[in-house]
Amino acid sequence: MSSLPETPAPAIQSVERAARMLGLFTAEEPRLTLAELTQRMGMSKATVHRYATALRNAGLLRAAGGAYTLGPRVVELATAALAGLAVMKVAGPYMERLVAQTNETAVLSVWDGESPVVVRVDDNTSRRERIIVVTGSRLPPDSAQGQVFRAFLDPAAPGLEQVRAERMAFFAEVVDGIAALAAPVFQGSDIVATMALVGTTSSVETGSDGPMARALRDAAENLSTELGFVEPDRR
Repeated sequence: MSSLPETPAPAIQSVERAARMLGLFTAEEPRLTLAELTQRMGMSKATVHRYATALRNAGLLRAAGGAYTLGPRVVELATAALAGLAVMKVAGPYMERLVAQTNETAVLSVWDGESPVVVRVDDNTSRRERIIVVTGSRLPPDSAQGQVFRAFLDPAAPGLEQVRAERMAFFAEVVDGIAALAAPVFQGSDIVATMALVGTTSSVETGSDGPMARALRDAAENLSTELGFVEPDRR
């Protein structure tokens, strides 16, 4: 007895599935085979192949060497998306000065709806031990950047009162031996990004009142002011 053909998915479901497939590709796993996509999507191989073919035709996927990677159209869309972020246009000088002041790696992240995503990295190339942070990396919600976003996206979020009060979060458990200190960047009244210093646990300060924390807070606040954030003196 032959099996019935799969019923075509509604348009909205098709878009959701296509977006979910594209989301499987990360900086850590830029290449995925059809078998890997099939397993992770939880659909039949024929259905996954149909979606992959459609995405290839749209330039969103590329097939090479028996595996798929994100296609050139994704780069164009990413460039357009970043161009639409005002913070990306003006953050550069603040981050460069921050690197010069602290001798650490400066990282700018935005919120993608679920977690922070790194959109800019300014590294100190003069250091013997360099911390590599990859643009496009998704960070855990409990990272320093994630704590800052959650604290200001949801003022009622429990356990983040100190982060809201100090506008600073420290975290050293995402990667062993690596620590981050993060501060919010506002546009208008909304948080639009976090600026962070990333380094070794021995080099990044844990407190919110040291010279490194003050440099980070000043950079984030000055960037926020350029983006139109104004508030009464809270100190």
